[in-house]
Amino acid sequence: MISDGVEDEEKYLAAGIAGLQQNAFYMHRALDSNNLRDALKYSAQMLSELRTSKLSPHKYYELYMRAFDELRKLEMFFKEEARRGCSIIDLYELVQHAGNILPRLYLLCTVGSVYIKSKEAPAKDVLKDLVEMSRGIQNPVRGLFLRSYLSQVSRDKLPDIGSEYEGDADTVRDAVEFVLQNFTEMNKLWVRMQHQGPAREKEKREKERSELRDLVGKNLHVLSQIEGVDLDLYKETVLPRVLEQVVNCKDELAQFYLMDCIIQVFPDEYHLQTLDILLGACPQLQPSVDIKTVLSQLMERLSNYAASSIEVLPEFLQVEAFSKLSNAIGKVIEAHVDMPVIGVVTLYSSLLKFTLHVHPDRLDYADQVLGSFVKKLSGKGKIEDSRATKQVVALLSAPLEKYNDIVTALKLTNYPRVMEFLDTGTNKVMATVIIQSIMKNTTHILTAEKVEALFELIKGLIEDLDGTLHDEVDEDDFKEEQNSVARLIQMFHNEDPEEMFKIICTVRKHIMSGGPKRLPFTVPPLVFNSLKLVRQLQGGHEDKENPFGEEALTTPKKIFQLLSQTIEALLNVPAPELALRLYLQCAEAANDCDLEPVAYEFFTQAYILYEEEISDSKAQVTAIHLIIGTLQRMHVFGVENRDTLTHKATGYSAKLLKKPDQCRAVYACSHLFWVDDQENMKDGERVLICLKRALRIANAAQQMANATRGSTGSATLFVEILNKYLYFFEKGNPQITVASVQSLIELITTEMQSDSTPAEPATNAFFASTMRYIQFQKQKGGAVGEKYEQIKV
Repeated sequence: MISDGVEDEEKYLAAGIAGLQQNAFYMHRALDSNNLRDALKYSAQMLSELRTSKLSPHKYYELYMRAFDELRKLEMFFKEEARRGCSIIDLYELVQHAGNILPRLYLLCTVGSVYIKSKEAPAKDVLKDLVEMSRGIQNPVRGLFLRSYLSQVSRDKLPDIGSEYEGDADTVRDAVEFVLQNFTEMNKLWVRMQHQGPAREKEKREKERSELRDLVGKNLHVLSQIEGVDLDLYKETVLPRVLEQVVNCKDELAQFYLMDCIIQVFPDEYHLQTLDILLGACPQLQPSVDIKTVLSQLMERLSNYAASSIEVLPEFLQVEAFSKLSNAIGKVIEAHVDMPVIGVVTLYSSLLKFTLHVHPDRLDYADQVLGSFVKKLSGKGKIEDSRATKQVVALLSAPLEKYNDIVTALKLTNYPRVMEFLDTGTNKVMATVIIQSIMKNTTHILTAEKVEALFELIKGLIEDLDGTLHDEVDEDDFKEEQNSVARLIQMFHNEDPEEMFKIICTVRKHIMSGGPKRLPFTVPPLVFNSLKLVRQLQGGHEDKENPFGEEALTTPKKIFQLLSQTIEALLNVPAPELALRLYLQCAEAANDCDLEPVAYEFFTQAYILYEEEISDSKAQVTAIHLIIGTLQRMHVFGVENRDTLTHKATGYSAKLLKKPDQCRAVYACSHLFWVDDQENMKDGERVLICLKRALRIANAAQQMANATRGSTGSATLFVEILNKYLYFFEKGNPQITVASVQSLIELITTEMQSDSTPAEPATNAFFASTMRYIQFQKQKGGAVGEKYEQIKV
């Protein structure tokens, strides 16, 4: 059925074009022979093709453009006739004898254009005559195209200031009146189109109307181009008349399009000075009009105008632009009771961007916008529309982008209240945006109060807002979110120890409420931030007199107590390996503060974790090496405590599951008995005991390899032990003699030459490198050279 209609339309268009071309041919022949009567006769017949009602606007436009091209040629002929002395007035009267009104009016407009150009009559009189007579066509499509033609031929002949057709003192008003009258009639025809034809074709008609909208909008463009339209004339006549037509037409499509046209074609300074009038029309528009887009575009234009020059900013203050826009948005929302949430959010998002551009120094304005938004949406719960939530994120991101400083945004009291409207997922997105802003601008949060306010904003990342189980969250996303929180904690800093301790307590309070799954990410940065404060206090504040008593002063001991409780929480995760690392870090910090009991307690906790919680063999190896490395650096312990801890460490080393791991841990323990810069911690005999024990374990490892695989296994462990022998030999350990080093070298050489030892290129290279080192030390000379001289390689 539809295809038949399209085919019929194509036939009608083809027939119309054929008729038009045929008459145009005869018209041209008459023009060539200067036969005016025949030219007018055939031109009228040609234009009669435009009387059809069988074409859609789109097809009618094709026919119209062909007729338009022919009329251009006819107009040139009329100009030539006038130049040759033909009376243009007679010609103007002559064309009025055309039989049908539509051809007659097209010919009148064409001759009228030449008539104005001849200046035989005032332009305003001719234009008034033409615009009045055009009322004779009331068919919407035919009338629109006729008036569009009138607008086209007259636009360069308006009696404007500075124009060659300028008339008396009211000349500009005459030009404005002509365009406004034409605009009004065209808009009426355009709106009337919706009532033509059956109701079932309404959607099709709306589409056709949309295609014709530019014909109406061009009038407003012509108005904006009239030089004589100054602010006063625009304010008193142009804008009120146009808005009257917009409001009274009560048509959704026309109102949206024409409001958009007004905003786009007239100058920004005019909009600023006529805000009252323009905004006053908004609540009167139909409820279905997309008013949010109209007002958003207006605010965007005004924002760009404010950004164009600092000199225009006083104008905004003078006209109270913010107050007027804010009130207008409130009235529009009240007038449109059923306005969806996306509309409300978009309006306030645009208003906030306008405020930040025009009044960046007025935080109270920005907060007022957010407060108005909260008030309008109060009682509606979480926003579920995904497009609306994106707009809320844009609303909340605007202050961050403008100020590049979260501290400024934290001053906006309504900021966290807006975030409450976001669902859990979007709340996390917004929290991530806030953290990224802090990272990008390297913003340091300096007070506990601001940290508290910030954590209120990002609580979506710190705790489960709606009881969502961790299992329901994507693991990679969760890790990324928590890593961003960890980076954020590192940005909290204050030189004042008291305030920094308050910050640490505030952070701890929040991360402890986030559940065990988050702790492995958030506890380490808190611990290291606290240890940074400990080192800041080290050797300084404990000697100072505190007028408030000892309790009020932040001391390393107080911080360590807090850290002990914090790390203990990791056992609920469980994360014993991480807890052990953190206990050792704290022990080292306590060592630097000369707090032996505290350091011993942290080591005790680390040992308990090792014994009770760490069962994986690989984790045990890593843990024991961490323990040995940390213990070796400790200087605070007395003999008894150090012996206890050292004895435990060596005991753990000897009990590791795999022999090679045992061997390496035991020879690492040798460093616990020989610390270079501490004379009281140099026990050569116990060093030798550790190394000999390591050799026995290495030998046992080879025997086990021989028993299970039929070969003696690698000699790598022996080469590693040799390197330890050389280290202590060089450091002056009297128990490590030339003979013991020499015998170990011979043992390794024998092992590597044995047929039962598998070829190990890495071990061979390691041993060769060790031998080269001995040769190098020999060649150095001096005391070191003398020592090594006795070793035969």
